[in-house]
Amino acid sequence: MADDVGEEAQKVFDALSEVEAIEDPVARAVVISKVLADHDERAPRLRDLRRQAVLQLRADKVSYRKIAAMLNVSLGTVQSIERGHAGAWGTKARTKPPAE
Repeated sequence: MADDVGEEAQKVFDALSEVEAIEDPVARAVVISKVLADHDERAPRLRDLRRQAVLQLRADKVSYRKIAAMLNVSLGTVQSIERGHAGAWGTKARTKPPAE
């Protein structure tokens, strides 16, 4: 399965390389605009899917370190994903939830 995942990711990377290789700068910019707009729409769903996988692995008692290795991300990233933090530190909520 891991090879299939790598192949699918490689297809995406190859397609992005083809976009970068478009010779006409205006045509390239148009395509880049479309790609970025799609990314903005798709990114939250992709983050949710990744978080679901992390939460399931944690429910299955898989360690943070093993999850990090499986997802090829850092330990801190796995912990942030589990907490529901989506992006860079600047985009995280600055207030703590009220104590119960």
